[in-house]
Amino acid sequence: MTTSLAGSAFDSLRTDALSDQEALRRAYELPSAAAVRKQMTELTDQTRRLIACSSLVLISSADAEGNCDVSPRGGPAGFVSVLDSRTVAIPDATGNKRLDTFQNVIATGRAGLLFLVPGRTTTLRVNGRACVSTRPELLDRLTAVGKPPAAALVVGIEEVYPHCPKSLMRGGAWKPEQWLPADAQPTSAEVTLAQLRMPELTIADIERTEAESLKYRYE
Repeated sequence: MTTSLAGSAFDSLRTDALSDQEALRRAYELPSAAAVRKQMTELTDQTRRLIACSSLVLISSADAEGNCDVSPRGGPAGFVSVLDSRTVAIPDATGNKRLDTFQNVIATGRAGLLFLVPGRTTTLRVNGRACVSTRPELLDRLTAVGKPPAAALVVGIEEVYPHCPKSLMRGGAWKPEQWLPADAQPTSAEVTLAQLRMPELTIADIERTEAESLKYRYE
């Protein structure tokens, strides 16, 4: 059963939420000079190397009405190609075929990226113009996920910003000793079954479907 937002905690909290930039800034100190200065409009040799080490990137996008989405993309380290200092290309691997990100990019021509490197705490934010390309000569270069993809997300860089390590350090992201035990959270199959709301399905059905999907994850 879908829960309506009407009467939710959000509706209560938004009544006195900050409503302008000046009020927001009054709640915080000004950023340091370094935090402002390290924003760039193109990749350096060092940020190129970071992207080459990344095996996971989160892609943010929004549709024409402003409805937001963040979707993960993964592959072997370096699966995202740097075409030049202001352009990167992300091959699309077979997923759920909803195409949420691609539809949003076609609608607005914008996307944001957050690169992560497992075991490391530095993340790299890249924002800019975006398009979906099926140009054969590009796709033939993007085989890191197993074969040329059906399409690729191409981002024309307007902002490059390396985040400090604090968030991943606070979250203990790469520290197994801080991870919750596996049975502390619902399994992927349990979450999916609850989302589908189809009484005829069982956990075993979902687990079987997930196992089959993972066998062919690069196709």
